Order: sequence, then structure tokens, then C-alpha cells
Amino acid sequence: MSVQSAIRRKTAPDLRIRKNGEPIVMLTSYHAHTAALVDRHCDAILVGDSLGNVMHGFETTVPVTLEMMILQGCAVMRGSSQALVVVDMPFGSYEGSKEQAFQSAVRIMKETLCGAVKLEGGARMAETVAFLSERGIPVMGHIGLTPQSINALGSFRAQGREEANWAPIENDARAIAEAGAFSIVIEAVAEPLARKITQSIAVPTIGIGASAACDGQILVLEDMLGLSPRSPKFVRRYGNLGPAIEEAIAGYARDVKSRAFPGPEHVYDMKKS
Repeated sequence: MSVQSAIRRKTAPDLRIRKNGEPIVMLTSYHAHTAALVDRHCDAILVGDSLGNVMHGFETTVPVTLEMMILQGCAVMRGSSQALVVVDMPFGSYEGSKEQAFQSAVRIMKETLCGAVKLEGGARMAETVAFLSERGIPVMGHIGLTPQSINALGSFRAQGREEANWAPIENDARAIAEAGAFSIVIEAVAEPLARKITQSIAVPTIGIGASAACDGQILVLEDMLGLSPRSPKFVRRYGNLGPAIEEAIAGYARDVKSRAFPGPEHVYDMKKS
């Protein structure tokens, strides 16, 4: 069997040609078991640095390390089989230079076997995006609200809500697209601006708090399942698993305390001679 015929996963070019086509479905995942569930319904899975918030309780994504991203990227790759897996490049792993970015991206792709990386930043990262793309690394861009820049932004606030502020964000999208990004996440950007950007650039846009006109959508899995204690305005909850999980845990605790669990069916008898 040839290597080509063995490939089953979607690739960055598969998403790239979805511009103005069927919307791209994308969710985050950080574990093998959730990746298996997401994989059945999504075109792409993002191993997001939001794992810092979701898994480790960090207030921001800034403390997340390259090693953390690689570890969870490997788990998601093991749990999935058909979706394109994109791994976030964490803060501090790519901003220093385009060469630093290349080394970090190579580590991610070699150690996880994922299909693409994602990095934050607009025009200032265009040279880096071009450098990676020219060397065979598919790059997903990320503009608008960029959580890794929270200490510079001051707060998690929507971008572009005044038309006078549109030009820099439009320039960011154009610069990243022209540099070779195969798609661009637009986060927490005023709807008319996200719509305009989507219509004006040649690569697919993936919205999160942006516009239904984007070429695809992404949410943090735990947010849409109701597992996060707080979630942004742009999240629609498709489940409310938090209370259900707590109810199950409370039931387990009651049964353990009353010795109702384990029951006879959960323990092992002696072998009959």
C-alpha cells in the first residue's frame, strides 16, 4: 500500500478549498476520549492553548508550555482518525524570531504528527507565517482578540466595535492570508467587520464570536458542553453537563458512605474448586 493511499485524515489543503463552500466545523479537544467523539462530527480539531484554562485552572493561556501542547496533541492524535488536527503554538515559542518559530513548529509536528499549527498575531507575524509555509508547515492564523496578548490588551474585550478601528484588523487578516496561512481564526470581532474580512480575503475564516458569514466556526468544547463555570457571550451551550456530572459524583459519594457500593455484582467471588 502506498503512503498516499493510506492517508485518511483531512489536510490543510482540504480546508483551504472550502472557501465559500460548506461551512467548516471545528472544536477544541485535549484528550484522546473527547477527540474520538469530536472526530466523528468535525472537519478539524484544535488542540488549543485554552487547555491552560480548562485543564490546569490558569487564568490566562500565557503559562502554557510547548511541552504541554505536545503532550495533549499526541493524545488527540491517538483519539482521532479523520479530522485535521491543529496544535496551538504557545506564548513564547514563536515570537522571538522566525527561526524560533520554525524549531517549535517542527517539534510539534514531529512529536505529535499533527497536520498544522496555529499562531496568534497579524501583520507583525506575516514574515513568520511565510517562513513556516515556505518550509512545508501549514499555518492557521489567529486575529482579532488574541488571548496570548492579554497582558498588553488589558482585558478580554471584543475588537473592532468602532469602525474607526477596523483598518488594522483588516490589514492583519490580509497580511496573514497573503503570507500563506491556509485559514484564519477571527475571534471576538464585531460582526460587520468579520463579515467584511471573510468576503475580502482568499482563505477560509473560522469564526469564534465573529459572524455566521465566516467560512467555519469553532468553540471550546467545554464551553459548549456547559462544563466551564463562565463562558463568553459568543458561546451557545449545546449541553449542560456540569450539573449532571456533579449529580453523578454526589450519588457515588452517597453510595460509598452508605456502603451501597460496591454491590455483590461489583466484587469477585472465590473460584470454585
